Amino acid sequence: MGGEDARLRAVVSLAQAMAAAHTPRESWRAAALGARDALGGNFAALSVWERELGRLRVLVNEGERAAGEEEFPDDETYPVHQFPEITEFLHERWAGGGEPNAWVETAVAPPEGDAGYCHERVTALRRRGRGCCVVAPIVLHGRAWGELYVARPVGAPVFDAADADFATVLASVAAAGISQTERLEEVRRLAFTDPLTGLANRRAVDMRLDEAIERHRVDGSVVSLVVCDLNGLKRVNDTLGHAVGDRLLERFGSVLSLCGAMLPGALAARLGGDEFCLLALGATPDEVVAVSEQLCLRAGELELGEGVACGVASTGDPIGEVRSARRLFRLADAAQYRAKAARSVKPVVAGRDGAVLRLADAPPSPPHDRRRFRGRT
Repeated sequence: MGGEDARLRAVVSLAQAMAAAHTPRESWRAAALGARDALGGNFAALSVWERELGRLRVLVNEGERAAGEEEFPDDETYPVHQFPEITEFLHERWAGGGEPNAWVETAVAPPEGDAGYCHERVTALRRRGRGCCVVAPIVLHGRAWGELYVARPVGAPVFDAADADFATVLASVAAAGISQTERLEEVRRLAFTDPLTGLANRRAVDMRLDEAIERHRVDGSVVSLVVCDLNGLKRVNDTLGHAVGDRLLERFGSVLSLCGAMLPGALAARLGGDEFCLLALGATPDEVVAVSEQLCLRAGELELGEGVACGVASTGDPIGEVRSARRLFRLADAAQYRAKAARSVKPVVAGRDGAVLRLADAPPSPPHDRRRFRGRT
């Protein structure tokens, strides 16, 4: 009875840990740690089956890791043909009306032909100094998603049938938690993504810019903002229809994404309507200006469009103290306004065009100010 109570508590603890996870990594780690502790192992891993690539990819390794094993590996993968139980044994069981139950393997191989036997796993156990393991499939939406793997060291008691049954239960709890995290991640992604272009949206920019300005205040990291206004969109919408206008927005979004990739870590976003921006942290002002020039050049080559008006503001240029995200946005906005008014085919840069600072501090009167230099928070 005591053992059953302990296992029930372990299931509840795992469910609570999974529910508390806010990101996929937290979810993976909670699943591995919870299963390891519940089954009395010294190591656990969670892997996903990437069907399109025909491989198992390890997401997390927890516990006593062997040489070369990382907690969150970048490229620890195994061809599924090395693990036939994933693609054959499990599916045969399901096809016969069974359940995707866990199984046990040991460093001492059973006779060939035993259900679930996998030579590659036996070899891996020996190579990593492990005596046995229990493998439980993770099933989401009725399909094999991946596996939960828990091992014990050489000399420790070998997992038995009861452990395998318990591992199956733990895998089901982990699957529910992973599914919940994936749903939350999708909601979060939609909340911070522009649905037309797939770029970040205004909410994502506000959040990232606040974080970047705080970093700038703490250690002086250079923060740069490029604000763009796509020229000619209204004409396209009025003459060719909004569907064509949407295609122009999508095309420019792709160009912005391509140019943003030239600045590692930069965020490419659509602010709304025909307005876009790039947010970069750590790049030099000259690097940002060079990318902005590329952006203007490529935008000018887009079919149907009329180029882009581009303004740049960087804390690395002589623009005075920047203590808020709003200030940097106003400066980039003013530079973009100057580019728009002058029909410039190159970016206008705050601190390098003397009129931008004055314009940001004293914007034009409403009849002449199409953009109104919106107060941005």
